[in-house]
Amino acid sequence: MIWDIFCHVIDNHGDLGVCWRLSADLAQRGHTVRLWVDDASALAWMAPQGCAGVAVRAWPDDATLHAQAHDPSFMVGDVVVEAFGCEIPEPFQALMLLGTRRIWINLEYLSAEAYVARSHGLASPVMSGPARGATKWFFFPGLTPDTGGLLREPNLAARQAAFDRQTWLQGLPLNKPIAPNERLISLFCYEPPALPGLLTQLSQADEPTRLLVAPGRPDAAVRAATQALGMASEGEGQLHISPLPYVNQTEFDHLLWTSDLNLVRGEDSLVRALWAGQPFAWHIYPQDDLAHHTKLQAFEAALEMPASLREFHAVWNGLTTDGLTSLSSANLEDWGHWSQQTRQWLQSQTDLTSQLLSFVAQKR
Repeated sequence: MIWDIFCHVIDNHGDLGVCWRLSADLAQRGHTVRLWVDDASALAWMAPQGCAGVAVRAWPDDATLHAQAHDPSFMVGDVVVEAFGCEIPEPFQALMLLGTRRIWINLEYLSAEAYVARSHGLASPVMSGPARGATKWFFFPGLTPDTGGLLREPNLAARQAAFDRQTWLQGLPLNKPIAPNERLISLFCYEPPALPGLLTQLSQADEPTRLLVAPGRPDAAVRAATQALGMASEGEGQLHISPLPYVNQTEFDHLLWTSDLNLVRGEDSLVRALWAGQPFAWHIYPQDDLAHHTKLQAFEAALEMPASLREFHAVWNGLTTDGLTSLSSANLEDWGHWSQQTRQWLQSQTDLTSQLLSFVAQKR
């Protein structure tokens, strides 16, 4: 089938990251995808090689859509996806009503809250505008079999099994080679208030730690925290800080598979941390009304997270101002065991793209 996927980039890379993974997964299963995005600049490092079967298109303006309306070679895809509630341009909606019926999917954000299972797959009649009379279908990613599942490409397990950790580490452009006894922590966050506490704990730990810091906001947050602590930018004591360059999605997966603890943020990196099977903690996107606290607690409950990891999450996400839970070997071992069990349980469920294809087939 031909798919038109619409994506608005708000203020981070997560929306585009999810849409690109979905687009690439569909293409690798034999479908054709047009990804309409208002800011595709991050794809220069996120997916520099592109993907056969995926065409990236600029978000269409009225003039573009007017020209396409009079171009007999242009046809709206069999499936139109508006990701995360972005509004498809009205002229495109009008084109959707021409010819055969299209399946219109509203792909929502990932959540473990109870409304997800209740709302997944529901119809939403369009009551006004050029697409009046059409129907949108809500498709909710989720963590349980009664939701839309998680993005997981068919070859992921084989890729992980073939991964050579040591060779990959040797190719990382770091400011200092990694010592054999260093534990590795990847950091991809916003600006957690507990970050100075984390740096202090790691600098005073019993074993050396290499903090691998993603570029952008994480790197800026670490620089601000070290400055506030009077700590050298490359770390001190048992902590050594190594900033990373922007990497593509495949290399980001490798980073998560390699690290002994992954501190991730948003939606795309959370799902990839789940598939990595390594200990991880999630820095959820902060919202002014604190709705992210409820979302985080629902996630913890759905996956039966260990108490010590919940305590870490509470501090890391600003639910409490207590000291951070110790990143001791015992805690990391406990969290790793939980991560492995969680991955196994999630792998037993059908992945999002397969579910989406089945859902579309039922509605055509």
